[in-house]
Amino acid sequence: MGKKGKKEKKGKGADKTAAKMEKKVSKRSKREEEDLEALIAEFQNLDAKKTQVVETTCPPPAPRLNASLSAHPEKDELILFGGEFFNGKKTYLYNDLFFYNIKKNSWVKSDIPNPPPPRCSHQAVVVPQGGGQLWVFGGEFASPNGEQFYHYKDLWVLHLATHTWENIKAAGGPSGRSGHRMVLSKRQLLVFGGFHESTRDFIYYNDVHSFSLDTFSWSRLTPSGSAPSPRSACQMTATPDGAGVIIYGGYSKVRVKKDVEKGSIHSDMFLLKRDEKWSWSRLSPSGSKPPPRSGFSLAVGPAGRAVLFGGVCDEEEEESLEGDFYNDLYLYDTVKNRWFPGLLRGTKSEKKKRRRGKKAEDEGAERKDEEEEETARGPTEVIKEVVTEDGTVMTIKEVIPGSASAPTAEPCPRSSAMATVRQGKLYLYGGMFEVGDRQFTLSDFYCLDLHKMDQWEVLVEMDPSERTNQADAGLIPAEAARLHGDL
Repeated sequence: MGKKGKKEKKGKGADKTAAKMEKKVSKRSKREEEDLEALIAEFQNLDAKKTQVVETTCPPPAPRLNASLSAHPEKDELILFGGEFFNGKKTYLYNDLFFYNIKKNSWVKSDIPNPPPPRCSHQAVVVPQGGGQLWVFGGEFASPNGEQFYHYKDLWVLHLATHTWENIKAAGGPSGRSGHRMVLSKRQLLVFGGFHESTRDFIYYNDVHSFSLDTFSWSRLTPSGSAPSPRSACQMTATPDGAGVIIYGGYSKVRVKKDVEKGSIHSDMFLLKRDEKWSWSRLSPSGSKPPPRSGFSLAVGPAGRAVLFGGVCDEEEEESLEGDFYNDLYLYDTVKNRWFPGLLRGTKSEKKKRRRGKKAEDEGAERKDEEEEETARGPTEVIKEVVTEDGTVMTIKEVIPGSASAPTAEPCPRSSAMATVRQGKLYLYGGMFEVGDRQFTLSDFYCLDLHKMDQWEVLVEMDPSERTNQADAGLIPAEAARLHGDL
């Protein structure tokens, strides 16, 4: 048998192994999910009592992470749906729906009858047809103690013109999962990856499914070539011609021993494209790739450039958990297959300047105007180690302004924030950071003009308690908290 035959045989073997593992996980988690189904049903019964749409002007949404933030396809509005919040003792899941009016800088909560049940780590995609639609697939629900999980495999559409939710029942779709990615590619929704987890087992996926917006039917794709390894939380961006998608990074874990799991942060890139048939190919981009991380936020900016913000890189040791939280920005040019740092004018750190200096000729063509406006004394990057009461070591990266005496207004380092782009501006909401085993959920809101790349605009300030916690953790300078009277 030739090499091609061996590869096909190997691929079939891997599919069989994955199918066996999925069956094993499904069997063990079935009882857990049955318990949670009763709790989910209670939420749905309460929602079923709503008979009309009620819209209320409201303060910004409560702190959360792993929600979806989408730009309205026709209006200057953003749409926030779902998410989760952990207060240190209890996990809360949301299915609330908010509209943010960009021009008025105001929020409206929209209570619509029969919405999807509460969830986080789902995917939402907007399409312009029918006056605008928001498509939502999958996600997870967790028990209040955060120890049991239910993974959805349902598909919903919010009709923006009529403000009505519709549950689309179509056979042959992906299995229940969260942490997957979904994008619009021409007239279809493409779903890739994700994971399913129970108390004792887990499985990560690398399958690809397509949902036709014309026939309202699912189909599983079987691309040729070497596919990405199973993963969740990757970056998935449609190519400019709409004929394919680009995959970057992600996270997965494996069980190395009976009670020992090992996580892996991926930094590889792949192209899934359809000529006559779908096929995978590996990409080798030029430029400066982001350092490995998980939990980053992603959006699509002007000219089809993918935007990546923040995230966290954890290094698991036997006696400590060291984590680097980021608040940096990277852009990926899908046409040139090239990464470059999203540096703000006049706010480059010394470390970033040195990196750029090694490739001055190559980088100069991309960002010459930023180089000319760089101040003589730029900010510096300081690395701090924070030791919590339980002995956990936390490594925090902090950027200290070099010339300005007042702290720069910018999002603090975080992961799992919500991001989207509208009219060339990046909007960033919430997210979380950790110190030891303590998790702090955020509710601040920022905007950055991706054309000017000059400064972050604060739309919703950080809660005073959040600023104090971050100053204690070294995520922001103590002076920043004192300026607001929080210390």
